[in-house]
Amino acid sequence: MTDPDRAAPALVAVVFNPIKVDETRIRTAVGAAATRAGVGGVLWLPTTVENGGQSQTREALAAGATLVLAAGGDGTVRAVAESLRGEDAELAILPSGTGNLLARNIGITHTSLDVACAIAFQGRTRAIDLGVAVATDASGASVEHAFLVMAGLGIDAALIANTRPRLKRRLGWLAYVDAGFRALPKSKKVRIGYSLDDEPARSAHVSTILVANCGSLPGNIELIPDALVDDGMLDIAVLQPKSLFGWLMIWRKVTWENRVLRKSALGQRIIRITNRAVRTELSYLRGRSVRLTVEAPEPFELDGDGFGHVSTVELTVEHGGLRVRVPSAAR
Repeated sequence: MTDPDRAAPALVAVVFNPIKVDETRIRTAVGAAATRAGVGGVLWLPTTVENGGQSQTREALAAGATLVLAAGGDGTVRAVAESLRGEDAELAILPSGTGNLLARNIGITHTSLDVACAIAFQGRTRAIDLGVAVATDASGASVEHAFLVMAGLGIDAALIANTRPRLKRRLGWLAYVDAGFRALPKSKKVRIGYSLDDEPARSAHVSTILVANCGSLPGNIELIPDALVDDGMLDIAVLQPKSLFGWLMIWRKVTWENRVLRKSALGQRIIRITNRAVRTELSYLRGRSVRLTVEAPEPFELDGDGFGHVSTVELTVEHGGLRVRVPSAAR
């Protein structure tokens, strides 16, 4: 249910990516929803190539906005959330762009702008976790960023770097398939050192390692089925395929086992019988923090955007660090 004691905000801000949204359409939909909700005013702040939403969100907060709508893809949502960290304000999502991964994982539709606007103004507030990554490059310079979906080191970051922007705008998340076909033949495994929480450091020879806050992807893919956005934990997927057959085994697991078989007792028995082979190809870990190191700088990504090459990444989770509007019926 909506909160009956929650007063309508005096000022709402919309941080939008003008490349990925229809500005006229979104102004009309947001304006109508804001009027119905009794909102005092709406501040419109477009993102730019130089700034994806961080400074716009800070401007909104300085103006007194207590609700910030992020209209764009996962990159826009991540940038807005990064500047909402530690602030007394809420995030609402108007999905657009490629993946809309956080929106999908918390039940916000990406097919109806009017419904998304209704959730923004009339949905309930849910506290979700915020991932924090401190990345250090070969020169020793460190930078800190927030993330909401997942961080990746290895081939997935290289895949993102290889994705053609024009194709991504036309095909959405399917553009990553094109990039994958170009990246896989050139890919090599990476020796990664990793340590969970206070445990001793270990190493693995991997194609990629993913640190996730949520685990459902487009295309009926359950990459990390036990990942929850509000459990105070990071879920880590370690991919170590030894051949093309290994990649096929991983694909079978994330599209069939994780999504279908594991939901029934019979399916779980089948998984126990057949899962021995894929267990070495794809393994899962959990922790409140993880430290990753590589022998030579490797590409790094957060929520589908590349962040250059890094030598070390320290990732932690801020439990309940972000308040976001979700459907009233959602958990």
